[in-house]
Amino acid sequence: MIACLSIPGFELKAALRKAPGLAAHPAALAPEPGGEPLLGPVTAAAESAGVQPGMRLGEALSTCPRLVLVDPDPARAEQAWEEIVRSLEDAGFAVEPAALGVAYFETRGVERLYGGLEPALLRALAAVGAAWDAQIGAASRRFAALAAASVAKPGRLLVVRDEEVGRFLAPLPLTLLPLERRRYEELESLGVRRLGQLAGLPGGAVAERLGPDGRRAWSLARGGAAARVRGRRPPSELAEALEFPEAVGNELTLRRALGALVETVLARPERRDRFVRKVALAARLVGGGSWRRSLTLREPSADADRIRIVLAPKLAELTAPVLELRVELVELTDPAGRQLELLAAGAENRSRLSEGLRQVRASTGSGSVCTVVEVAPWSRIPETRALFVPRDD
Repeated sequence: MIACLSIPGFELKAALRKAPGLAAHPAALAPEPGGEPLLGPVTAAAESAGVQPGMRLGEALSTCPRLVLVDPDPARAEQAWEEIVRSLEDAGFAVEPAALGVAYFETRGVERLYGGLEPALLRALAAVGAAWDAQIGAASRRFAALAAASVAKPGRLLVVRDEEVGRFLAPLPLTLLPLERRRYEELESLGVRRLGQLAGLPGGAVAERLGPDGRRAWSLARGGAAARVRGRRPPSELAEALEFPEAVGNELTLRRALGALVETVLARPERRDRFVRKVALAARLVGGGSWRRSLTLREPSADADRIRIVLAPKLAELTAPVLELRVELVELTDPAGRQLELLAAGAENRSRLSEGLRQVRASTGSGSVCTVVEVAPWSRIPETRALFVPRDD
């Protein structure tokens, strides 16, 4: 079985760890500075007052004048999520994080250890901790597991058997599908508001009207394709931080500090003979908030100048003076050399292809690498001739 762990409103819960008293009051995650003025997750008290996630800031404040806006704290959220994933890994689960607050893992390897499926899922809930109100869903397909986790009660689990998948998905809303807002509106205008209604339509007609995205949504509404859960690689845990005696807002000073941090972290003996694939830049801001940006290098590198040049433009996105600057080597390659001068062929080509795919997944997440599979090459409709299938290797 594939299990999905979901913590709704995770970013807000992580930001409220420094002010736990606000959890019982109307509060919402404030919009990102410089972005669209839309609220993030909200507390139960705010939701009961009429405030919804994604609501415009002005409308929310007029609806609930007592609403407290909580500044986003991405660094704290990343740290809290890493602690949760490691707790699951310590309990014996191979975890594939999908996003902050959402992760997948398989139970087949640990069911005998804990005495069955449900005891294993209860062990996963215990590893996360009761404070997060995590929800777990389990099914034979990834999307069905995600749907089960979305409707499970906080701190509980929900198991969907193979013969129950169709009946379980049918009454659920379309918002579970990865579609653009205009696609939701288009389907609702046609009277399609539930997964069961979408699954009952002919696949060719859906693909003709909505294109490849609609065809994939139709496939998910019918349970989705079987896919493996790939446990993540252990993080590198290499980071260097520099704390300033007073807040710094000068970009030139921050660039110099960044250069020193990059050289220091690359000189760590733990990084020897390994190249950097993914790097992150984080900062602790005045007022208690934080800021974090991560990026994947086009080609793994250990050149300090190249990494510094890639990270330096991110400093212009800082929204407040900095108290502490931090550079993290999020993902490193295996400790093996490369001889790029030789002509690659056969196994070497496959090795480089696998390396490139891992780099893309590190940047965009699981399920972003797909392969084209012909299903109806005789069809006159281009969208129905082939499907995009997630590539696991």
